[in-house]
Amino acid sequence: MTQNMVQTTRVLIVESSPELAKVWLRHLERQGMECAYAASQQAAVAHLSDHTVDIIILDLVIEDGSALAIADYANYRQPKARVIFVTNTSFFSDGSIFAHSANARAFVQSGTPPEDLAALVAYYGQELSAG
Repeated sequence: MTQNMVQTTRVLIVESSPELAKVWLRHLERQGMECAYAASQQAAVAHLSDHTVDIIILDLVIEDGSALAIADYANYRQPKARVIFVTNTSFFSDGSIFAHSANARAFVQSGTPPEDLAALVAYYGQELSAG
């Protein structure tokens, strides 16, 4: 007998601004996603060491650490995890982030509406479930 099981998308938000992270977190949780928050590279790496994630929403310019180091660690530790980079700067606006991070799937502005960010997370979460 086969049961149709729906897997909850597990999301790690890595963002220096707790206010912005809370907005995203609340919106994603309302969509039925399981979310965690890290404000630094150290906290993100610790979470990735102990928990499986499907999607990482990663601020490209975090205050404490390196976003690319987090993405690299995630690619090594959890190669199926997808990274959605967010930024409020023009760094990598030419799309070169995809050449620097093998697990990058999207690159959006920090001001992207939470519902649009949630749609990206849902899309890449479904991609993982289907694969």
